[in-house]
Amino acid sequence: MFIRLSKDQQEMILADIQRFFYNQRDEDISEFEAERVLDFIKEQIAPHIYNAALSDAKYVVERQYAAIEEELDALEQPIKLK
Repeated sequence: MFIRLSKDQQEMILADIQRFFYNQRDEDISEFEAERVLDFIKEQIAPHIYNAALSDAKYVVERQYAAIEEELDALEQPIKLK
């Protein structure tokens, strides 16, 4: 999966990864090592998160569509037979 990050975003994420390793594992990792972790996340984990987000968005849109459909049905005028 191709994910574009601005230079600022990438720097912030790399710092977050380094901080995570330090806080959770008492391990100082280099920026290069943090980049490898980020590459792994982007290639292996991000597609799962992306697909879940799409599924959530689809659910919200379907619910909104159903609500609009109900509102439109309520606006229908009865036809009087002569």
